[in-house]
Amino acid sequence: MPFGLTNAPTTFQAAITNEFRAMLDRFVLVYLDDILVYSRTLEDHLGHLRRVLETLRRAKYKANRDKCEFVRQELEYLGHFVTPEGISPLSDKIQAVQEWLEPRNVTDVRSFLGLTGYYQHFIKGYSKIAAHLNKLQWEDRPFDFGEEARGSFLALKAALLFVEVLRIYDPLAPTRVTTDASGYSIGAVLEQHDGVDWHAVEYFSKKVPLVHSIDDARKKELLAFVHALKRWRHFLLGRSQFRWVTDNNPLVFYKTQDTVNSTIARWMAFIDQFDFFPDHIPEKSNRFADALSRRPDHCTAVYSTFEIDDDLRNSFIRSYQADPEFRDKYANCSSPNPAPSHYRIQEGYLLVHTRGKDLLCVPSDPHLHTRLLGEFHDAPATGHCGVNHMIGRLCQRFWWPGLLGDVSHYCESCEVCRRCKSRNHRPYCQSR
Repeated sequence: MPFGLTNAPTTFQAAITNEFRAMLDRFVLVYLDDILVYSRTLEDHLGHLRRVLETLRRAKYKANRDKCEFVRQELEYLGHFVTPEGISPLSDKIQAVQEWLEPRNVTDVRSFLGLTGYYQHFIKGYSKIAAHLNKLQWEDRPFDFGEEARGSFLALKAALLFVEVLRIYDPLAPTRVTTDASGYSIGAVLEQHDGVDWHAVEYFSKKVPLVHSIDDARKKELLAFVHALKRWRHFLLGRSQFRWVTDNNPLVFYKTQDTVNSTIARWMAFIDQFDFFPDHIPEKSNRFADALSRRPDHCTAVYSTFEIDDDLRNSFIRSYQADPEFRDKYANCSSPNPAPSHYRIQEGYLLVHTRGKDLLCVPSDPHLHTRLLGEFHDAPATGHCGVNHMIGRLCQRFWWPGLLGDVSHYCESCEVCRRCKSRNHRPYCQSR
């Protein structure tokens, strides 16, 4: 078959899969023209090889003897080094990453992430490490390979030098899936027990979709489990009972809920395909999945679609210079020799460093406050959240004096909330 045709690889993969369908994931793996036969003993291996070769002969496929290797305990397969102890990336692939020059444009970034992303299941918190590089691919942002992106680039190189050797999945070994969710990310770990201890098979982490960013903790924890099942469906579907570990105790009884919405009902129908039992552990014991779900570099991108254009930027700068709270701080940071402080100026905006992160200072301009509060309360993705939820979101990115009072007043005066939300107090006494 000429592989220059557009659909040639897909057609060939479908044909070869159909021939080996009865053997797949039992003792054969097939990817295009790469066939891997694996067995527990030499006697079994010879029988499996005979079946594979007979299948090739019957289908009139030919194998190149010079490219074949037989009865090996260690080999290279699809960019991985497979041994009885586990799976690890090929050293030459890691060396290629280590010698990679700094990206100069978006195409270079995509090429680098394409190579490293192939090995992301070896690296805990891969998405967190690559966060700033992923931001360089956004179409609405100019390409600026600054210190944050350079830090991610170097950290990703260093992480690939010390990758963990992952265990090969064993369909007969005890298996558990540990999940966790934060306000902006989900994480999961697939592990198996070898008779002595639990060992990682694969890591998984993903940013929470914007549509689910305002869901409660229970729904996000269930979302993490759904994504983990979709990720490892080929491992978990049809196998004997495995263990689902979560630090959200109500999810252990998720099947006994009185009422569920359409989304959770759809998830439950998918989950019921698998044979598992839920198990609750304290949050402090759920370290691996919890670490994968903590994405401080991503949290601001999920919670709001608030954008600052040039006109709004000029309004910020003018308001800083007239605001009694920020006027002196802005002048100090703008001077050639500023006095040491927690404030700094970046692209014309005044930032304050507190609790390990930089927050954008918002001057006391009613127009700015109203627009900002509207974006975090009235936008479709925010769903008219309550006071505490809205304060938590705003404090991830912004600060100004009186923020708590402004949020409370805005939520109390929202006509949609007053009309549609139920009261959280006893009915007032009717006047006689």
